[in-house]
Amino acid sequence: MNRAVPLVVVAVSFSWLGITACNSATLAGQTVRPGGTLDIRYPLDKYFQDYAASGNNTRPTTGHALISFPKNFDPARTWPILIIVSTADYHWTNAMSAPPYQQAGISEGWIVLAADATIVPHDDSEAWRVALIGAALQLLYKNWPQSTHWPVAFGGLSGGAKRTGFVAAMLESSNKIKICGFFLAGINDDRISVAYQMYRPPPEFLNIPIWLSSGISDPIAPPFKHEHVRASLVNTGFKHVRLESFAGSHEVQPAQVQLALRWFRQLGNF
Repeated sequence: MNRAVPLVVVAVSFSWLGITACNSATLAGQTVRPGGTLDIRYPLDKYFQDYAASGNNTRPTTGHALISFPKNFDPARTWPILIIVSTADYHWTNAMSAPPYQQAGISEGWIVLAADATIVPHDDSEAWRVALIGAALQLLYKNWPQSTHWPVAFGGLSGGAKRTGFVAAMLESSNKIKICGFFLAGINDDRISVAYQMYRPPPEFLNIPIWLSSGISDPIAPPFKHEHVRASLVNTGFKHVRLESFAGSHEVQPAQVQLALRWFRQLGNF
């Protein structure tokens, strides 16, 4: 999971097109419904196909994304984006992991993005995930060029929480996105620090707030494991690490997601 791969670049070279009214906003040929979720498919540029297929992996040609929008969405305004990253176990996809985050994100005024391909990869690698997330972001940037300045956070459970660090560090190293937070649930090993040391993103990466969400009855990532992760992150140099517990097990609790998104807004002043 932690092998080095070339860095993906989300290229943006589009001029301002102008957006008139939020109820006329479209994406991949579909009308955006504020407060709703789009289930879209779109062609992948050759760049992202090649990147996903690195290491003789499967070559995707079509992206698939679930994108949830706030109730008062207007693309002329600034909206933070929460990107969902799932575990690779049992062929689990980002879209399959999205439901616990969607209503929490909508309620807090966030876009929730879960991006995949329409096929299953031979190797569900970091390169595969980064390519598909990068392609989905490019789709947003093409439609709404101002969205290149929107803050981006990452959320994941268990293996997905561990993968967020690699996906974010690879994207951050290209200096194309503004990362504003990590929501990490059910995590029993600090892979964020490993990703930071491997990809060496800008020093500002250590300013990104990290919310650790621990179920008090979690048998896979028990509370003491979260304490170890918190200590490791602080030792690496991360300045804003918060550990919160809830009455639950190995799961994403929507109430915790809402609190984390509010905290990210507060620290990021957006």
